[in-house]
Amino acid sequence: MNYFVKANPNRCIGCRTCVISCVVAHEGKRIFEIDPDSYNFNPRLFVVKTARVSAPIHCRHCETPACLSSCASGAIYLEDHRVIIDSHKCVGCKNCLMACPFGAVELVETGESLPDGSLKRIAHKCDLCAGVADSPSCVKVCLTDALQLVTEEDLLDNILEKRRSAVASAVI
Repeated sequence: MNYFVKANPNRCIGCRTCVISCVVAHEGKRIFEIDPDSYNFNPRLFVVKTARVSAPIHCRHCETPACLSSCASGAIYLEDHRVIIDSHKCVGCKNCLMACPFGAVELVETGESLPDGSLKRIAHKCDLCAGVADSPSCVKVCLTDALQLVTEEDLLDNILEKRRSAVASAVI
């Protein structure tokens, strides 16, 4: 089973600390101390805010990812309970962007120029901080504990607890 980050919109205050931590974790720089034009500010999650609710939108790291099956270049693959995009293989075809039912994939500019003079764009999404942090950085920094990394063990424990509660309620 693939892991994913679950957001509780009742706890999210829309502060976007998760967005900043994502960029800091992946840039590996002190983004507050350098020229804002010297790097790309490309978070791997999005915060959606309305008048009543706010919540981050992450990749759900689906079991059978539509983005993976739609990827023409083979840039998307499964590894360590995650759906990963190999930025070197991505050709920016937008198939994964259209296939994702959660809107969690976007195209970002790489800074690399193409032969026609335009900037190369590649797919970009949450990778659960693979190789850059102990756990997803957004979960670590969330001020209101609105974010939770869900693992297979968490799901199994939750299912068993609900079944036990149901049995206990039926017996009483």
